[in-house]
Amino acid sequence: MKKVFALCFAVGILFTQPVLAQDVTQAAPVEQAAVSDTNAEQADTTAEASSETTIPAVEDEATFTQMLKEKFIEGDPLWMAPVLLTMIFGLAIAIERVLYLALSNQNNDKLLKGIEDALKSGGKSAAMEYCRNVRGPVASIFYQGLDKMEEGIEIVDKAVVSLGSVETGKLERGVSWLSLFIALAPMLGFLGTVVGMIQAFDAIEIAGDISPTLVAGGIKVALLTTVFGLIAAMILQIFYNLIIAMIDNLVNKMEDASISFLDIIAAHLKK
Repeated sequence: MKKVFALCFAVGILFTQPVLAQDVTQAAPVEQAAVSDTNAEQADTTAEASSETTIPAVEDEATFTQMLKEKFIEGDPLWMAPVLLTMIFGLAIAIERVLYLALSNQNNDKLLKGIEDALKSGGKSAAMEYCRNVRGPVASIFYQGLDKMEEGIEIVDKAVVSLGSVETGKLERGVSWLSLFIALAPMLGFLGTVVGMIQAFDAIEIAGDISPTLVAGGIKVALLTTVFGLIAAMILQIFYNLIIAMIDNLVNKMEDASISFLDIIAAHLKK
């Protein structure tokens, strides 16, 4: 009997080992699936967190742009559009003037040195050719002065002064339009303010009662047009002052270079 029990025990062990092995192998994929599900959930969580961190920046930008559009519409496009146009035209003139003045600025000392060397080496024709190849108002003034060199130093002086006035006028071209837009922008804003207040009082008259909801629309139009008009005027005023400073700098350099140019011409005529 003992041998029979031992044999049954051994056979039971042999049959139970494959079953246990099969259970272990089946449990492993389940655990791997659970781990993969956990990793996927963590990845989704991090993706959602990253998207939550990036969405506010986009929303802020969209909100700022949308706010400008809403305020423009709330301020009544009939009165906001002229203010916007004055700012656009003013900026166009200002940018064109700044670029023109920046290109007109040059090294006058180098120009004077080149003219002096050209007069010594090739005479009047060489100096005129040198000025012709240099861009800028100062080179144009010196070219006319060299053209009148044979008529005497007084004629050269008059030619330099006359052409200097012409070149100064070219530098100041468009500045009067810019000053017009600077004055026009806040005036249009104030006009929208007056119209908005009139609309508010008309609403009070029709309703026969003073209520915040009645006057809020007209007052909003009045304030928004004034704000945008003042902002446009301030921006254009900054460019206007910059342009005036650049013109004054160029005119001072032209006058100093003209004095040195007359000295070079006088020294050359004495030889």
